[in-house]
Amino acid sequence: MRVRPELDPDVEDEAPVCPDITAYDETHFVTYLRLLDAQAEGADWMEVARIVLHRDPAAEEAQCRRCWESHLARAQWMTKNGYRRILEQAVEEARDTSQH
Repeated sequence: MRVRPELDPDVEDEAPVCPDITAYDETHFVTYLRLLDAQAEGADWMEVARIVLHRDPAAEEAQCRRCWESHLARAQWMTKNGYRRILEQAVEEARDTSQH
């Protein structure tokens, strides 16, 4: 891991959409977990957006909803595909370190 995860970081309008784990992803691992937990508990997306994403759905509902959907989709991607990239990147980094 290149970046230490933060407990409650601010978020961009949209989460990354790429096949690799980004520094943004690493910073937001806890955010993704919180989103997945909230979804599993059936929490209202507006409340989750306010608490986890630091967004105000009353002020900008459509933009806030896109932000929430984007980050939730990335969190779900992490559980299905991203975790493999975490392991692969860790192996690559370990290999690079041992060769120097």
